[in-house]
Amino acid sequence: MTSQFPDGLPPEVYPLAWIVGAWQGEGTIGYGPIEPGRVRQELVFTAADGPYLAYSARTWLAPDRDNPDSGGAAGAAKATGTQGLAARSDAAGGALWHQEAGFWRVRPGPARTDPPFEVEVLISDAAGYQSLYLGEVDAARVRLGTDAMVRTASAPAISAATRMYGLVGGELLWAWDIAGFGQPRGSYMAVQLRRTAP
Repeated sequence: MTSQFPDGLPPEVYPLAWIVGAWQGEGTIGYGPIEPGRVRQELVFTAADGPYLAYSARTWLAPDRDNPDSGGAAGAAKATGTQGLAARSDAAGGALWHQEAGFWRVRPGPARTDPPFEVEVLISDAAGYQSLYLGEVDAARVRLGTDAMVRTASAPAISAATRMYGLVGGELLWAWDIAGFGQPRGSYMAVQLRRTAP
C-alpha cells in the first residue's frame, strides 16, 4: 500500500500514516446492560511533538436514544454507574456517551522495513480508566488487545478489551470488543468513518 506522509509526521510512525487525520461516521453500540442502538463518532489522529501520534475520540448516542427512561443506552448508564458520560448534548441533539484520548506509537527497536510492526497504545477514558493496548499494524490494518487496565472505584467494571482498525475503500472501519459487567468478551461498538480532514 502507498501512503502519503503528512507534514511533520515523525518517521517512527510512518507505518500509521494511513490513519492520520480527522474522521467522522456512524455505527452501532450494545453490550450486556447496554441495549443495541446507533452512535455518531469523531476520531482524530495527529502528528505530535515526539515519535508518536496523539489521539482523541468522542461518541454521541443517536438522538432517539437520549431519553433516560427509554431503557436504551442512556437508561443503562444509570444502571451501570456511567450516567456522567451521557450528561452533555451536542448541536445535533445527541448525548455525549464516551470520550477518550491518548497516544499511539510504533514500538522502538531495531530498524524494520517489512510489516507487521508492533504498536503500543495508551488511552485515558473519561469514564475513569486507563488502558494499555499492545498489537500490530500491517499495511492498513491495526489489531490491539489490552495488556493492562487501571480504573477508579467509580469506573465501569471493564476488565479487558480488543480493538481492530482497518482502511477499506477509503473509509476507516473499527470495532471494539470488551469484557465487563460480569459478561464474557463481546462486541461493544463498531463504527464506519469518513476522513473529514487530513
